[in-house]
Amino acid sequence: MELLGSFTVLAGSVFLFSAGLGVLRMPDSYNRIQTGTKASTLGTILILTGLAILHPAWTWKLLILIFFVLLTNPVSSHALARAAHAIHVAEAEETVVDELEEEENNAHAEERT
Repeated sequence: MELLGSFTVLAGSVFLFSAGLGVLRMPDSYNRIQTGTKASTLGTILILTGLAILHPAWTWKLLILIFFVLLTNPVSSHALARAAHAIHVAEAEETVVDELEEEENNAHAEERT
């Protein structure tokens, strides 16, 4: 059981490392937010799961932490991305579709008519 818990913590650490590396390598804020959020959420959940395996007495507390991580990480990343879009933070040149901007333009066009 200790080996499984240690492996799970190690896997979580790898995902957290990849989240940090992704934040450094991505070309714009939107990609950085997405990379950091997905990998760090999974990494945190794996580490907490590994700790629950290693310390069974902490399982319920760690499950509550996992629940809060699952709720707060995506919501906070969405809020950051919407705020960046609202203040017109530039996208990378490689970005070809901005569906939110298209939706906002369509809504403004409908308001004018």
